[in-house]
Amino acid sequence: MSLHAAVAADQDVVSCALAPRHESVRTAREFTRLTLNRWHLGGLFDDVALVASELVTNALRHALPPVVPEPRGSAFGRRGAPRPIDDALDAPAPLIRLSLVRRSPQVVCAVSDPSECGPVAREADWIAESGRGLHLVESFSQSWGWHPVAVGKVVWALFELRDGL
Repeated sequence: MSLHAAVAADQDVVSCALAPRHESVRTAREFTRLTLNRWHLGGLFDDVALVASELVTNALRHALPPVVPEPRGSAFGRRGAPRPIDDALDAPAPLIRLSLVRRSPQVVCAVSDPSECGPVAREADWIAESGRGLHLVESFSQSWGWHPVAVGKVVWALFELRDGL
């Protein structure tokens, strides 16, 4: 995914499609940085980028179809590389979409994915390496939530513009 693929019909509403790969978390952070800087809201970067990273990570982990290992020597791509089950039917892999919306005095970060299952905050296990993402989203945004859409859902987080931003 290159950053030039962003949709910008309205300069205050931008989005980018993210491939179902771990590298998409880095792409989401870069897209967030570029967008907030263009909006002269770079002071929000740390909070919004953290939340965008968590929401994209959740979509990658919990909202995509399971990945099956590719048989050795298959005509479907690199030898032994994992692939989404949908690829076996030559269907495009489901996408995750990151959207940023600026409506003064707020910025909304939203991630859509193909799953109909809503996010569930787990009891924090402070020893585990994962499982605290939604607690971070709640801590760094003013509010967050999710809504079903025609195909899947969108998870959003709201940020209030602070004085001086």
